[in-house]
Parts: sequence; C-alpha cells; structure tokens
Amino acid sequence: MTKILVLSTGGTIASVNSGKDGLSPVLTSNDDIIGHIQAFCPDSTVEYIPILNLDSSNIQPEEWQIIARHIYNLMPDYDGIIVTHGTDTMAYTASAIAFMLRNVNKSVVFTGSQLPIDAPLTDAATNLYTAASAVKSGIKGVTVAFDRKIMNGTRAVKVSTMGFNAFESVNAPYMAQIMADGMRVKSHKTIDFDESRQPILYADICTDVFLLKIIPGTRPEIFDAIADMGYKGLVIEAFGSGGMHFLNRDLIEKLGSLVKRGIAVVVCSQCLYEKTDLSTYAVGKRILDAGVIPGMDMNTESAVAKLMWALGQESYGDPIWNVIELFNTNIAGEVTFK
Repeated sequence: MTKILVLSTGGTIASVNSGKDGLSPVLTSNDDIIGHIQAFCPDSTVEYIPILNLDSSNIQPEEWQIIARHIYNLMPDYDGIIVTHGTDTMAYTASAIAFMLRNVNKSVVFTGSQLPIDAPLTDAATNLYTAASAVKSGIKGVTVAFDRKIMNGTRAVKVSTMGFNAFESVNAPYMAQIMADGMRVKSHKTIDFDESRQPILYADICTDVFLLKIIPGTRPEIFDAIADMGYKGLVIEAFGSGGMHFLNRDLIEKLGSLVKRGIAVVVCSQCLYEKTDLSTYAVGKRILDAGVIPGMDMNTESAVAKLMWALGQESYGDPIWNVIELFNTNIAGEVTFK
C-alpha cells in the first residue's frame, strides 16, 4: 500500500472568501484534500500535516527552510510527499527545495490551485490527482504537478495569473503528462543520482540576493546602491541572449566593479525560452570579461533560488568561487550544458 503525506503551506487551495478582505488561507485538517487523493488512490493511505498557513506571497527563504526540514525528516516514513502551496511563488519554493534536498529518492511534488478547493469549478482536485499520479508512478525528485502535467521543480514557471494551465516547463520537456489514454511518463527522475545513498539536506540559505531587470536607460549607479545595501549576489535579467548597454550609461564597467567587491553576478535572459549565450555578441563577451556567471537556460526563479542556496554553502570554501563551481554544475536538472 502506498503511503502519501500531504504537507500544507496555505495558498489558494486552502483559502476561503473572508468577505471584504478577499481570499485568505485557513488552517484546517482539510478532509477535502485527503478525500480527493484517497478517492483517486483507494489503495493508498493519506496523511495530512499543516505546517504553514500563508499566502504564497509571504513564503520567503525562511519558510523554504521550514518546508525542506519537514520533507527531509518525514521522507523516510512515506512513499511520496505532496506539498500544497500557493501558485504565485511556487516556482521559487520548488526550485529552492530541489537545491536544498540532494539525492531525493522519492517523489516530492508541489501543487496548488487557481481556485479554492471548495469552489464549484475548482482545479484543485485535478491537480491533486496529478500530484498523486507522480507518487504512484515513482517519479523521483522535486516536481511541480499542475493541469495534468508534471514538471521538474527547477524548470516550472508560472505563466498565467488566471488560466488553469498556470505553469509551463521552460527549456525542458514535461516529465509526465496525463492524456486520455493514461499517464505518459517520459522521465522517472529529475536528475541522475546515486540511489545507494540517502537524501542529504543542505538547508543553509543566503537571503542577500537581488534581482534586477535591465531596461533601456538603466543607470549604472543602481549597482552601487545594490552593493552599498549589503547584497552578496545579483541576478540580472538582460536583453536577448545576454546584452546590456555600455554606451552613454556603462553598465558593464560597474558590473566588473561588483565582481571585484566579491558580489556574485548571474546573467539570465528576459526571454522566457532558450538560453543566455554571452559568447554570441561583442557586448556579451564584454560582460563575460567582467567576471559574471552565465545563467545559460535557467529560468529566473531557479537562478535566484540557486544563487541564494549557493551563497549559503560557505563551508565549501571561498563563497565567490563556490558559487562559480556550483553554477557550473547541474544540481537538480535546472540547466543544460551544451
């Protein structure tokens, strides 16, 4: 018999309409969630533990650590863990957990819904069924289940505020998809790992990371402000394959100054699909020469979570070189090197 644990963190799936204040999550033993999964998996036992009760806008790195520790401590007792979570920051949380929990040999599935579970047209039941399917199919690693699709947690991005197809797997195929003829599984694990080893928890996180989207006319002084505020890492969403202006307002020279001050700078693209390639254009080569770390085909959410996590691993040695080493490594299926 399959043993499934549901960890609730709040979000729309657990929300009720409080009148003039709108939807807000309610702490409950939620028989609805257990009932939906039990109906879909009658041969399984389902347990439910509420660990947080937050709108996902308020789930921050400290909450990532709470979630990761619960999963790590409880994983040995279950065949899979489903984490119900608000959709707005689910991609950040799933990415962070994928980096914090290494060698995950069971299913850890994040899901939620666009409507509360008791709403007449809710998508909660379908998403819970999808998450349970990931557990029953033995898909190992941290994933996101939504709209009958299962995605690597480090590749999922929220792309719609209202649509039920709210998440997309960016720069990576779905791991599995539920079709009319059943579950089609393309991959049973998010990344290759040593199955003879037990999972490991690396829960340290550095919250001093800033995300900056470059626009035409961005002033170089913004980088001085970021450094003066004590940030240790910066993720930049640059133009196209990794460009930014250096005429009239020289951003690249300032980037070099940041790197010299020991601040790790990761450059991603504002484009949702395909990779950052700083070797294509002269401007990209200037950026590389400034000492930045290419984000390759990572999505922004994953890059931010990975940088926070990498900066937290100070025990590995010099933090800045540790970050470079970790960003040159595919930790959880978050990047493609080719």
